[in-house]
Amino acid sequence: MTRTGLAGKGCLTLLVYPMVGAGLSHGSAGFDGDWATGGRMNFEMEKTPAREIYNLLIGLVAPRPIAWVTSMDEQGRLNAAPFSSYNYLCTDPPIVGMGVMDKPGGVGVPKDTAWNIKRTEEYVINVVTEDLLEKMNVCATDFPAGVNELEMAGLGTAASSVVKVPRIAEAHAALECREYAAIAIGNKSRIVLGQVVAMYVEDRFVDMAGPYIKAEELHAVGRMNGLGSYVRTRDAFVTVPRISYAEWEKGKRQRFALSRWRRWCRGAVRGLRRG
Repeated sequence: MTRTGLAGKGCLTLLVYPMVGAGLSHGSAGFDGDWATGGRMNFEMEKTPAREIYNLLIGLVAPRPIAWVTSMDEQGRLNAAPFSSYNYLCTDPPIVGMGVMDKPGGVGVPKDTAWNIKRTEEYVINVVTEDLLEKMNVCATDFPAGVNELEMAGLGTAASSVVKVPRIAEAHAALECREYAAIAIGNKSRIVLGQVVAMYVEDRFVDMAGPYIKAEELHAVGRMNGLGSYVRTRDAFVTVPRISYAEWEKGKRQRFALSRWRRWCRGAVRGLRRG
């Protein structure tokens, strides 16, 4: 859905600009630019409808890790749901953050996950891996209240080591959390901050030299924009060694710049071929 062109003398410049009909329209309220001439895309959030902001944000903040959350109400009934507005925020203490929208059609009516966490202050974040993607997707279904998503997905549970909420038995790793704080954002969403009180990881995915997680073997899955769009991490790792300031001063910056330029040129050529 893009056009590409070449411009410039003595160097390669790649111009990429959206074609009308690529999911946005000239009538977008917050748009400030000239698509016909390949102008820059500027969107003022105060003038942009909430749905369009959502579409833009999830396309730019990607890929995102997925929090596959198990929670429990006071009667011990389980709920399982995935959330991709999620990441770790700090390590001392270990805090993870998760954005949870309210239920559609209501104002100030939290989803079951947020409601359970508010009442019990405990939950478990199960890591989504490639082999569990389909079952995670089942848990994203908007089942009626009282339906156990784990049963619908054919998943079992295993006792956690610290919190009362169980983890998903088939998950290869999980974070046991207690609510640290909850922040209401506007009228339709909230941020849940959780303190990680315990971690479960299968032995085969831990390098005890660190300890480190063998992420290249865990095959975690991330969320992209659009319903049902995900990204695998299998065979996708790229290692770019950090450059110390001392190395930079010794001249490594020239070699780094040249290497980066070569990689960029190769990528630009591949893009032109696909176009």
